[in-house]
Amino acid sequence: MKQNLEERQSKQRLLTTGNITVIAVLTAISLILYLFVKFPLPFLFPSWLDFQISDLPALLGGFAIGPVAGAIIIVLKCVLKILFGMSSTANVGEFADILVGIAFVVPAALIYKKYRNKKSAIAGLGVGTVSAVIVSLLANAFILIPFYAKSYGMEAIVGMVEVIYPNVNSENFLSFYLPLAVAPFNILRCLLSGVITYFVYKPLSKALHWNGKKSSKPTDDNVQSTDEPSEKK
Repeated sequence: MKQNLEERQSKQRLLTTGNITVIAVLTAISLILYLFVKFPLPFLFPSWLDFQISDLPALLGGFAIGPVAGAIIIVLKCVLKILFGMSSTANVGEFADILVGIAFVVPAALIYKKYRNKKSAIAGLGVGTVSAVIVSLLANAFILIPFYAKSYGMEAIVGMVEVIYPNVNSENFLSFYLPLAVAPFNILRCLLSGVITYFVYKPLSKALHWNGKKSSKPTDDNVQSTDEPSEKK
Protein backbone atom coordinates (compact mmCIF):
# COMPACT_ATOMS: atom_id res chain seq x y z
CA MET A 1 0.00 0.00 0.00
CA LYS A 2 2.76 2.41 1.01
CA GLN A 3 4.80 1.46 -2.06
CA ASN A 4 1.83 2.08 -4.38
CA LEU A 5 1.29 5.50 -2.79
CA GLU A 6 4.95 6.39 -3.27
CA GLU A 7 4.79 5.29 -6.91
CA ARG A 8 1.72 7.46 -7.53
CA GLN A 9 3.34 10.45 -5.86
CA SER A 10 6.52 9.95 -7.90
CA LYS A 11 4.50 9.77 -11.11
CA GLN A 12 2.59 12.92 -10.19
CA ARG A 13 5.86 14.77 -9.50
CA LEU A 14 7.19 13.70 -12.90
CA LEU A 15 4.07 14.65 -14.86
CA THR A 16 3.91 18.31 -13.88
CA THR A 17 3.51 21.06 -16.45
CA GLY A 18 7.01 22.31 -15.77
CA ASN A 19 8.64 18.89 -16.05
CA ILE A 20 6.78 17.98 -19.23
CA THR A 21 7.82 21.30 -20.78
CA VAL A 22 11.46 20.84 -19.77
CA ILE A 23 11.47 17.26 -21.10
CA ALA A 24 9.99 18.44 -24.41
CA VAL A 25 12.55 21.23 -24.82
CA LEU A 26 15.46 18.95 -23.91
CA THR A 27 14.17 16.30 -26.31
CA ALA A 28 14.05 18.84 -29.14
CA ILE A 29 17.61 19.97 -28.39
CA SER A 30 18.76 16.36 -28.14
CA LEU A 31 17.19 15.54 -31.52
CA ILE A 32 18.87 18.52 -33.18
CA LEU A 33 22.23 17.47 -31.75
CA TYR A 34 21.56 13.87 -32.80
CA LEU A 35 20.75 14.78 -36.39
CA PHE A 36 23.02 17.70 -37.17
CA VAL A 37 25.78 18.29 -34.61
CA LYS A 38 28.10 15.37 -35.29
CA PHE A 39 31.36 14.70 -37.08
CA PRO A 40 33.66 11.74 -37.73
CA LEU A 41 37.20 11.34 -36.43
CA PRO A 42 38.58 9.47 -39.45
CA PHE A 43 42.17 9.25 -38.23
CA LEU A 44 41.12 7.61 -34.97
CA PHE A 45 37.92 5.68 -35.68
CA PRO A 46 35.99 4.20 -38.62
CA SER A 47 34.07 6.81 -40.61
CA TRP A 48 30.63 5.60 -39.52
CA LEU A 49 31.33 6.44 -35.87
CA ASP A 50 30.10 10.03 -35.65
CA PHE A 51 31.25 11.96 -32.60
CA GLN A 52 28.25 13.70 -31.01
CA ILE A 53 26.86 14.87 -27.67
CA SER A 54 23.13 14.24 -28.09
CA ASP A 55 23.01 12.52 -24.67
CA LEU A 56 23.87 15.83 -22.98
CA PRO A 57 20.24 17.11 -22.73
CA ALA A 58 19.16 13.74 -21.33
CA LEU A 59 21.86 13.99 -18.66
CA LEU A 60 20.65 17.47 -17.72
CA GLY A 61 17.06 16.23 -17.57
CA GLY A 62 18.06 13.18 -15.58
CA PHE A 63 19.95 15.24 -13.02
CA ALA A 64 17.19 17.84 -12.71
CA ILE A 65 14.03 15.72 -12.85
CA GLY A 66 15.19 12.15 -12.34
CA PRO A 67 16.40 9.06 -14.20
CA VAL A 68 12.98 8.36 -15.74
CA ALA A 69 13.01 11.78 -17.40
CA GLY A 70 16.50 11.14 -18.73
CA ALA A 71 15.42 7.79 -20.18
CA ILE A 72 12.33 9.39 -21.77
CA ILE A 73 14.49 11.99 -23.53
CA ILE A 74 16.81 9.27 -24.87
CA VAL A 75 13.91 7.19 -26.19
CA LEU A 76 11.99 10.13 -27.69
CA LYS A 77 15.10 11.42 -29.45
CA CYS A 78 15.60 8.11 -31.26
CA VAL A 79 11.90 7.42 -31.88
CA LEU A 80 11.42 10.85 -33.44
CA LYS A 81 14.32 10.22 -35.80
CA ILE A 82 12.65 6.96 -36.83
CA LEU A 83 9.24 8.61 -37.26
CA PHE A 84 10.76 11.31 -39.45
CA GLY A 85 12.12 8.54 -41.69
CA MET A 86 15.74 9.55 -41.13
CA SER A 87 17.13 6.19 -40.09
CA SER A 88 19.78 4.76 -42.42
CA THR A 89 20.08 1.47 -40.54
CA ALA A 90 16.52 0.08 -40.66
CA ASN A 91 16.09 1.39 -37.08
CA VAL A 92 18.77 -0.99 -35.78
CA GLY A 93 21.23 1.82 -35.07
CA GLU A 94 18.57 3.81 -33.22
CA PHE A 95 17.72 0.79 -31.09
CA ALA A 96 21.38 0.43 -30.13
CA ASP A 97 21.57 4.18 -29.41
CA ILE A 98 18.62 3.83 -27.02
CA LEU A 99 20.34 0.99 -25.15
CA VAL A 100 23.66 2.82 -24.87
CA GLY A 101 22.04 6.16 -24.02
CA ILE A 102 19.93 4.71 -21.22
CA ALA A 103 22.95 2.80 -19.91
CA PHE A 104 24.79 6.13 -19.69
CA VAL A 105 22.10 8.48 -18.39
CA VAL A 106 20.09 6.35 -15.95
CA PRO A 107 22.96 5.19 -13.66
CA ALA A 108 24.38 8.72 -13.60
CA ALA A 109 20.99 10.23 -12.70
CA LEU A 110 20.24 7.54 -10.10
CA ILE A 111 23.49 8.15 -8.23
CA TYR A 112 23.13 11.92 -8.39
CA LYS A 113 19.52 11.68 -7.21
CA LYS A 114 20.58 9.88 -4.04
CA TYR A 115 23.08 12.47 -2.77
CA ARG A 116 22.79 15.56 -5.03
CA ASN A 117 26.29 16.94 -4.63
CA LYS A 118 29.39 17.33 -6.77
CA LYS A 119 30.93 14.05 -5.66
CA SER A 120 27.81 12.10 -6.55
CA ALA A 121 27.65 13.87 -9.92
CA ILE A 122 31.21 12.83 -10.72
CA ALA A 123 30.62 9.31 -9.43
CA GLY A 124 27.39 9.01 -11.39
CA LEU A 125 28.99 10.20 -14.61
CA GLY A 126 31.85 7.75 -14.08
CA VAL A 127 29.54 4.81 -13.47
CA GLY A 128 27.35 5.86 -16.38
CA THR A 129 30.37 5.99 -18.69
CA VAL A 130 31.49 2.50 -17.70
CA SER A 131 27.95 1.19 -18.11
CA ALA A 132 27.57 2.82 -21.55
CA VAL A 133 30.89 1.40 -22.76
CA ILE A 134 29.93 -2.13 -21.68
CA VAL A 135 26.53 -1.90 -23.36
CA SER A 136 28.07 -0.41 -26.50
CA LEU A 137 30.49 -3.35 -26.75
CA LEU A 138 27.63 -5.83 -26.38
CA ALA A 139 25.40 -3.92 -28.81
CA ASN A 140 28.11 -3.84 -31.46
CA ALA A 141 29.09 -7.47 -31.02
CA PHE A 142 25.56 -8.89 -31.05
CA ILE A 143 23.38 -6.32 -32.86
CA LEU A 144 25.18 -3.78 -35.04
CA ILE A 145 28.04 -5.74 -36.61
CA PRO A 146 25.85 -8.78 -37.43
CA PHE A 147 23.31 -6.39 -39.02
CA TYR A 148 25.94 -4.58 -41.09
CA ALA A 149 27.61 -7.86 -42.07
CA LYS A 150 24.28 -9.21 -43.31
CA SER A 151 23.38 -5.98 -45.11
CA TYR A 152 26.69 -5.10 -46.74
CA GLY A 153 28.88 -8.16 -46.37
CA MET A 154 31.67 -8.63 -43.86
CA GLU A 155 34.38 -8.07 -46.43
CA ALA A 156 33.00 -4.64 -47.25
CA ILE A 157 33.09 -3.67 -43.57
CA VAL A 158 36.63 -4.96 -43.21
CA GLY A 159 37.66 -2.98 -46.27
CA MET A 160 36.39 0.23 -44.69
CA VAL A 161 38.68 -0.09 -41.66
CA GLU A 162 41.82 -1.55 -43.23
CA VAL A 163 43.41 1.89 -43.43
CA ILE A 164 43.17 2.24 -39.65
CA TYR A 165 43.78 -1.43 -38.78
CA PRO A 166 46.03 -2.94 -41.49
CA ASN A 167 46.02 -6.44 -39.98
CA VAL A 168 42.24 -6.73 -39.66
CA ASN A 169 40.29 -9.44 -41.45
CA SER A 170 36.80 -10.93 -41.27
CA GLU A 171 37.82 -13.42 -38.61
CA ASN A 172 39.54 -11.06 -36.19
CA PHE A 173 37.42 -7.97 -36.92
CA LEU A 174 35.78 -7.78 -33.50
CA SER A 175 39.15 -8.21 -31.77
CA PHE A 176 40.29 -4.99 -33.43
CA TYR A 177 37.06 -3.06 -33.67
CA LEU A 178 35.68 -3.45 -30.14
CA PRO A 179 38.76 -2.52 -28.03
CA LEU A 180 40.35 -0.08 -30.49
CA ALA A 181 37.27 1.74 -31.80
CA VAL A 182 34.04 1.12 -29.87
CA ALA A 183 35.47 1.35 -26.34
CA PRO A 184 37.66 4.49 -26.71
CA PHE A 185 35.07 6.19 -28.92
CA ASN A 186 32.33 5.81 -26.32
CA ILE A 187 34.66 6.75 -23.47
CA LEU A 188 35.53 10.02 -25.22
CA ARG A 189 31.91 10.68 -26.16
CA CYS A 190 30.62 10.10 -22.63
CA LEU A 191 33.47 12.05 -21.05
CA LEU A 192 32.73 15.08 -23.21
CA SER A 193 28.99 14.99 -22.42
CA GLY A 194 29.78 14.41 -18.75
CA VAL A 195 32.25 17.29 -18.47
CA ILE A 196 29.85 19.71 -20.17
CA THR A 197 27.02 18.54 -17.90
CA TYR A 198 29.16 19.03 -14.80
CA PHE A 199 29.93 22.66 -15.68
CA VAL A 200 26.60 23.82 -17.16
CA TYR A 201 24.12 22.04 -14.88
CA LYS A 202 24.28 24.53 -12.01
CA PRO A 203 24.02 27.67 -14.21
CA LEU A 204 21.01 26.08 -15.97
CA SER A 205 19.45 24.73 -12.78
CA LYS A 206 16.73 27.38 -12.50
CA ALA A 207 15.51 26.72 -16.03
CA LEU A 208 15.71 22.95 -15.59
CA HIS A 209 13.59 23.17 -12.43
CA TRP A 210 10.98 25.48 -13.95
CA ASN A 211 7.65 24.72 -12.30
CA GLY A 212 5.34 26.22 -14.91
CA LYS A 213 4.54 29.34 -12.89
CA LYS A 214 5.97 32.67 -14.02
CA SER A 215 5.81 34.12 -10.54
CA SER A 216 7.54 31.26 -8.77
CA LYS A 217 11.12 31.42 -9.93
CA PRO A 218 13.41 29.72 -7.42
CA THR A 219 16.11 31.78 -5.84
CA ASP A 220 19.77 30.77 -5.78
CA ASP A 221 19.28 29.65 -2.18
CA ASN A 222 16.34 27.44 -3.14
CA VAL A 223 18.24 25.80 -5.98
CA GLN A 224 21.19 25.20 -3.69
CA SER A 225 19.11 23.71 -0.91
CA THR A 226 16.86 21.51 -3.03
CA ASP A 227 19.23 20.39 -5.75
CA GLU A 228 22.83 20.73 -4.73
CA PRO A 229 23.42 20.73 -0.98
CA SER A 230 26.87 21.32 0.35
CA GLU A 231 29.08 18.25 0.34
CA LYS A 232 29.56 16.20 3.46
CA LYS A 233 33.17 16.15 4.59
